Amino acid sequence: MAIIDPRTGQPIADASPQAGAATAPTTDPQNPEQAPDPVVEANTSNIQQLLDMSMQVPVILDCWAPWCEPCKNLMPVMEKLAREYNGAFILAKLNIDENPEIAEQLGVRSVPDVKLISQGGLVDQFQGALPEKQIREWLSKYFPAPAEAPLSPEEEAAAAFEAGDTATALTIYQELVSQWPDHHDYQVELARVLAAAKQADDALAVLDNLPPEVRDAAPARGVRASIEFADEAPSAEQIEALGERDDSEACYQRAMRQVADGQYEDGLEALLTLMKQDRAYQDDIARKTLLRVFDALGADHPLTVSYRRKLFALLY
Repeated sequence: MAIIDPRTGQPIADASPQAGAATAPTTDPQNPEQAPDPVVEANTSNIQQLLDMSMQVPVILDCWAPWCEPCKNLMPVMEKLAREYNGAFILAKLNIDENPEIAEQLGVRSVPDVKLISQGGLVDQFQGALPEKQIREWLSKYFPAPAEAPLSPEEEAAAAFEAGDTATALTIYQELVSQWPDHHDYQVELARVLAAAKQADDALAVLDNLPPEVRDAAPARGVRASIEFADEAPSAEQIEALGERDDSEACYQRAMRQVADGQYEDGLEALLTLMKQDRAYQDDIARKTLLRVFDALGADHPLTVSYRRKLFALLY
């Protein structure tokens, strides 16, 4: 028996025959109104039916193996999304150890290997265990998002962090780092939360263990800069002791305290004003500090975009 391409009627390749009825999404006979489960097992007995079904409903083929640790992280995410998308596609799980002929015919060289099949043909694929956020982005190219999609772990962590709930954000990012150790963005965000939780040494340890190209990129530099601001800024008592002073030193110290406290707009405005009034102060430290704050905020932050323009206008 051969696996037939439904578009052309030609065999994809030779496959060894195996007995057994095809399995595809079926409705529970005890609850006929229940939607069929979009998650199925793929094997030699039903692969042809799945290819045929792809003429009407896209099929995502998740090729995995029992010995593959990344597969174990990816599979629950794929199953969750398949049910969340509620029939927009069928998720077919293919154990390559049990179905080596199919894996060979489909060109599977390593796992996990995820293939989107529609109209009997390969539309797209990705290899490796991607985090949920990236898989959602991949799916969004081909399927409308579910009407009431739950927050992804990344979104939950970001929302918790924004609300000041560093404990929840910390727990989520620690789990994400554990699940996806090669996804270094999670480690950078973990360091960011640790810094906000006043665990600067732990945050710096995370940053120091990143690969050089990640450690030296803007997001990680920004986290390190935020830790440095907290160390360099004068205490509240020292700020109070400045009284009504409005000299360059006093203005700079107040700006540093504002940045360390997260009052970024006030701090940026104070640094820009100091730069206008006393460019030579401490060898142009106001401008240099502005650039460090941009790093801490990130290139796409609205304040970075706005104050980069103001800095450019002042310089040129």
